Amino acid sequence: MGLPNVSEDLSSEMEVDAFRRLFPLRYFERHLAESIRPDGRPLGKARETSIFLGAVASANGSALVKIGSTTILTAIKMEVMTPSLESPDEGCLAIDFHMPPICSPIVRPGRPAEASPVVSKQLSDTFSSSKMIDLKELSLVSGKAAWMAYLDIYCLDADGALFDAALLSAVASLSHLQIPVVAMNDDGKIVLVSEEDGQKREQEPVNKEKRKLTLRSIPFSLTCILHKNYILADPTAEEESIMETHVTVVLDTSGQLISLYKPGGPVLAYTSAIQDCAALTRQRVKELKSFLDKANSAMEVE
Repeated sequence: MGLPNVSEDLSSEMEVDAFRRLFPLRYFERHLAESIRPDGRPLGKARETSIFLGAVASANGSALVKIGSTTILTAIKMEVMTPSLESPDEGCLAIDFHMPPICSPIVRPGRPAEASPVVSKQLSDTFSSSKMIDLKELSLVSGKAAWMAYLDIYCLDADGALFDAALLSAVASLSHLQIPVVAMNDDGKIVLVSEEDGQKREQEPVNKEKRKLTLRSIPFSLTCILHKNYILADPTAEEESIMETHVTVVLDTSGQLISLYKPGGPVLAYTSAIQDCAALTRQRVKELKSFLDKANSAMEVE
C-alpha cells in the first residue's frame, strides 16, 4: 500500500534535483524569497565551526579548522634566520596557502590553483595590518639571529569561504605555537636545545624555556554574498559559483576594521550593505573568539 507514495517521493526528489542542476539561480532565489537557504540555514547564519589544536605533532604549532565542509590545516615550522639590516631586531612570518587537487574538483593536478596566491596575499596583508604579532618577539640576538615562522596552510576540502577558514586556522595555529629553546654554541651559532640536552648544556640558552607568542588585536573574518537585496553569510562553494558578488570583512576582537575585500561581481556594494555585512561580522567575531578560547582552554587541561 505504501509503494506508490515512495515512488512519488523519489520522483519528486529527482525533479527537484534536476531543477537545481538546470536552473541553479532560480532554485536558490526561490529559497531566498522564503529567507532560507537550501541547507536550512537562515541567510545571516554561518555554518558549524570547529577548531582542533595540535593536529600535527611534528610542527611547532598547528590547527585543523572546519567551517561546514570547508577544511583547512595549518602547520608552523620555526627556523633560525639572519635578520635583515633594515629590521635587525625582528623576525618574519612566511605564509603559503596550498590547494592540492584533493580539495576540489576544479583544482587540476600539475596546475596551481588561482586562489592560492590570492589567499596567501590576503593573509599576509591581514596579519601586517592587524599588528597581531610584534615581530620583535621573534628576535633572538640583535642583528645576528631571529625566528622565521613558516605557516603552511593546506586546504583539504574547499566548500566556500576559504579565506575565513584559512585565517581562523592560521590564527589558531599561532595561538598554539610554542617557540623552541635555543642556545649559542662555541662557534657563535644558534642551535636548538632538546629537553634531554637542556640539563647538560653549559651554554646559557638564548630563551630559557618554550614560550608562546603574545597575540594582540586578533583578526577574524566573515565572507558574505550580495545578491539583489539579499545578504548571505558564510557561503558554500555552490553559492559562490552561482552568486558572484562577494564581500569579506575583517575585524579584530575589539571591533576595529582591519580590511575589506570586494574582488568584483555585478552587484554594487552600497554603504548600507557594507554596514550590514560588518554587523554580521561583529557577531561572528564573538563566536570565533569563543571557539578559539575553548580550544586553548581544552589544550591547557590536557
